[in-house]
Amino acid sequence: MKQMRNRYHAKTMRNAIKKFRLLTDVEAAKEQYPKLVSLIDKNAKRRIIHKNKAANLKSKLSRKLVVAAE
Repeated sequence: MKQMRNRYHAKTMRNAIKKFRLLTDVEAAKEQYPKLVSLIDKNAKRRIIHKNKAANLKSKLSRKLVVAAE
C-alpha cells in the first residue's frame, strides 16, 4: 500500500515536471512554477525523493524559467 502511494506521488511529480518543461508560454510557466515547487517540496518532506534531489530539480526548473523569461 505504501509503495503504491509513493509511486503515485513520484509519478505525478515527474509528469508535472515533464509538462512544465514542454511549456512555451512564459506566463503559463510563471503560474505553474510555484505549484510545481510545492509538489517537489511535499515529496521531499514525505521522503519520496531526497532533499538534495528536490533542491536540484527546483534549481534546474528555475533556471529554465529565467532563461525563458529573457
